Amino acid sequence: MRMQDRIQTKLAAALAPAEIAIQDDSSRHAGHAGAREGGETHFTVEIVSPAFAGKSRVQRHRLVYAALASEFADGVHALALVTRAPGEP
Repeated sequence: MRMQDRIQTKLAAALAPAEIAIQDDSSRHAGHAGAREGGETHFTVEIVSPAFAGKSRVQRHRLVYAALASEFADGVHALALVTRAPGEP
């Protein structure tokens, strides 16, 4: 399974998002720290989830990172995160 699909599956299970968009940015990071042959190391994730309601940005990011612990162990190097609760701009 592609890493992007793994991320989607894990976040769907952990955070029941109302919306989610995941983009593989690995090609833009070729030659940088954490980049590897074949990509699948750098991603942008935009996620809207009721689980984020009343939580700070740091708390929201921690929820995402906890859900993706095994993906980081398997080669994900970096995530650019946009986390919102439903109704937030």
